[in-house]
Amino acid sequence: MDWDKLRIFHAVADAGSLTHAGDSLHLSQSAVSRQIRSLEEQLNTTLFHRHARGLILTEQGELLFDATRAMNKRLEAASARIRDSEEEVFGEIKITTPIGFGTLWLAPRLPKLYERYPDLKIDLILEERVLDLPMREADVAIRMKEPSQADLIRKRLMNVRMRLYATQDYLDKRGAIDRVEDFENHRLICQNPSSAQVAAGATMVQQLLAHNIPSLLTVNNYFGVLQAVLNNLGVGVLPNYLNEHFPGLVRVLPDHESGEVPVFLAYPEELRQSKRVAAFRDFVQEEVQAHRRKLREQVAD
Repeated sequence: MDWDKLRIFHAVADAGSLTHAGDSLHLSQSAVSRQIRSLEEQLNTTLFHRHARGLILTEQGELLFDATRAMNKRLEAASARIRDSEEEVFGEIKITTPIGFGTLWLAPRLPKLYERYPDLKIDLILEERVLDLPMREADVAIRMKEPSQADLIRKRLMNVRMRLYATQDYLDKRGAIDRVEDFENHRLICQNPSSAQVAAGATMVQQLLAHNIPSLLTVNNYFGVLQAVLNNLGVGVLPNYLNEHFPGLVRVLPDHESGEVPVFLAYPEELRQSKRVAAFRDFVQEEVQAHRRKLREQVAD
């Protein structure tokens, strides 16, 4: 098949419009339309349904779009590797992490990374969904479990546990908590057990809720739980990596915590030589080591 026609088809399928595709390709609508008709004739099939609101892919069009999308991802990967043959670290790197870890641990550390590599462009994708790294939905992932996808280079960064925290102001006002039964006079703040989260955290919440806690606030990520705790709404289930940046949080019921949650950094095998990926990987590992030192110092104090 003609590569140029495939390029034009991909742009039309992505935009859903001949006009918008033409704008992105710097071609007239009629030129784009001629190329699509020519490709349909070559394949002896219809690739688009024409509607007043735009173009919709046929079943055959969906098959071809899947192929051109995969090709486009591979070309982007090859382009990234070529750019990374330069000595300097620059350009875009897509990083995906869960919302809590990305907002509460990674984002506060990014100024140091930008100081070191000012020409780096970071696209930080915060969501619980596992993105497909081999298909280049992201370049690097930090996940709260070992990745199951093949052809990934992975590095275990640290272990995290979910614990109970409150502010001293809240405890002064509402009273100390010496046992789980004391929650009858307190509010629990946590993620809903059915929401996307690490299994160890969900298990801990389920065990706490078995005690019929009367007042409850559920939030769908740890950033929201933290904000509620800092505003004295109750006792929150939060990851222990918050200790470094929020030393004012008071741990409640020290005997209650989740099992260990492993934190992994992963990236595709094909990006092994990427200077941007290596720069981010090394930076995160340095920050993890510094984080551990600070936690040890806090315990010693």
